[in-house]
Amino acid sequence: MSAIVGIYHINHEPIPSEHGMNIMKALELYRADRAHSWHRNPVFLGCHAQWITPESSREQLPYYDERRQLAITADAIIDNREELFERLQVEPPFRKTATDSELILLAYEKWGTDAPKFLIGDFAFMIWDERKRLLFGARDFSGSRTLYFHRTPDRFAFCTTIKPLFTLPYISNQLNDRWLAEFLANPGRIETVDASSTVYRNIEQVPPAHSITVEGGKVRFTRYCTFTATEPLRLKSDGEYEEAFRDVFQDAVSSRLRTARQVGSYLSGGLDSGSVVSFAAKALQKENKRLFTYSYIPEEDFIDWTSKNRMADETPFIRSTVRHVGNINDHYLDFKGKSPLSEVGEWLETLEMPYKFIENSFWLGGIYEKAGQQGVGVLLNGGRGNYSISWGPALDYYATLLKRFNLLRLYREISMYSNNVGIGRRRLLTQIRKRAFPKTLNSQDPYSSPMLINPEFAERMEIYEWLERHGIDRNGMKLSRGNPIESRAKPFDEFINWTNSGVSGTKMSLRHGIWYRDPTNDLRVIRFCLSVPVKQFVQNGMDRALIRRSTADLLPDKVRLNYRVRGIQGADAVHRMTREWPSFIHELERLCEDTRMKELLNIPVVRAAIRKIRETPDPKSVYDGEFTMLMRGLIVYRFVKKLEGR
Repeated sequence: MSAIVGIYHINHEPIPSEHGMNIMKALELYRADRAHSWHRNPVFLGCHAQWITPESSREQLPYYDERRQLAITADAIIDNREELFERLQVEPPFRKTATDSELILLAYEKWGTDAPKFLIGDFAFMIWDERKRLLFGARDFSGSRTLYFHRTPDRFAFCTTIKPLFTLPYISNQLNDRWLAEFLANPGRIETVDASSTVYRNIEQVPPAHSITVEGGKVRFTRYCTFTATEPLRLKSDGEYEEAFRDVFQDAVSSRLRTARQVGSYLSGGLDSGSVVSFAAKALQKENKRLFTYSYIPEEDFIDWTSKNRMADETPFIRSTVRHVGNINDHYLDFKGKSPLSEVGEWLETLEMPYKFIENSFWLGGIYEKAGQQGVGVLLNGGRGNYSISWGPALDYYATLLKRFNLLRLYREISMYSNNVGIGRRRLLTQIRKRAFPKTLNSQDPYSSPMLINPEFAERMEIYEWLERHGIDRNGMKLSRGNPIESRAKPFDEFINWTNSGVSGTKMSLRHGIWYRDPTNDLRVIRFCLSVPVKQFVQNGMDRALIRRSTADLLPDKVRLNYRVRGIQGADAVHRMTREWPSFIHELERLCEDTRMKELLNIPVVRAAIRKIRETPDPKSVYDGEFTMLMRGLIVYRFVKKLEGR
């Protein structure tokens, strides 16, 4: 794991030595096991390395291969090493010592700019091809690692993080008004629909699933990974699908355990993280290592206000998984004293940009901190599981059956599903009918979310037209969602859904020296899941059926067959802010008087929301539009103030 940097003078002017020194010095904010640079005009490459894998302690980055006349700097863990050894015909003695960056370089030598198509893992890298006089790099398919850059006709500079680029005298930190307008106008989770843009006008980023080539003064992007043409998998029985799933998922989990340090995992009471933990603990036992798990729980004095089918404290389900799986050192963390408000400053410093995951910020950061204290090098999670291993939206599948008039099967499925979830068949059929024939839905207020952005700023930037062109309405919802059954690959091809998790994962990993890894996001797992027939994911009244069946001996039935209760993280976020509430309100009032904020924010709406929540905070308001809007406004306020030095 590394923070990488580079400078390329396209005009062939010498690179001043202080430019390289300053950009490397800016990375000293992060811990490093080794920092090194390589310079041969017109290129400077640098690497601020943290050793995570056993091979990385021997890895020389940047690395220059004299024979091939190729130089590389990389932030990468490659997971399909054995496959690459065979494809690249690597001699057995070298396989034991080969580093991930050497594998990337060999792949580039064999396949050229097609090399990223053959790589599986989390990566961002840049290669200087001295013979061809070009700079080539790529970012993994879901953007798990960040790669920012600045370009002019004469110069190109890149870095894993943003702020080091501002040490170069020709790069200013001006705000990108369009990015900021979109952040404020879109009440949904997506920060921007343009995956190449950033909050800074002069800084871009390589989009997920893209490579970048800088040659002859021109910069071009190439998308190298899509999912729309996945070949269907035909097996003979349910059991064969389950066995095939276990094989591919075990490979994905095991390849992410490659560290010389301890292995940790986030663990909730659900299927995704539970499945990751069960496969990981089993594999680690063979290495005589235990898995460290970290579970967020609410503060002790929190009173659960959530509905009967929701659960703020998932401890009973978590403990059930821990007992059943074994080989686990479990930790239950309430992060006493932390809140969404207390963590704003640290998150802004780390992310270098405003953010939206407010109610989860305090426990995400807390888990990194605790895991770092315990010597963890890899922190597993199951963040993409809903789209891969535990996909299986029953009601949407039943809507498909209804549209096809497959009524006998629909009746049978609904009867079993009704028993599982405890909902009457008539009520289920009403929901299914609405999904099958959405035109019968009653029209809703298209602008129900409170608008945080100043209407004049929005009009000047034409931001709502911009969002609409990208299929997003004023509530942050997709204008045309389509049936999830008929467009299974769409969430993976729309990589804008993943950009914010890549930002937090990369920068938190650098801050704490821990690599955040998600086996449910493994390219092999995703392609496998997309190839499996839909009826394997929904059958016999069972949603998420493939993972439920495949973990029959790996997870307790309390978790595996739980249909009626779902965990809800961050439910105590407002409760945690009770002691800070007066200062929260006071800061919001100062925000309303700030000249710069008056240009950006809808101050009358902000004032109305303040009046609504001014008194004793209601813990239930954590998911209300007004609270979310005010927290986002405060985050932007602090970000802009700090940027402008006020």
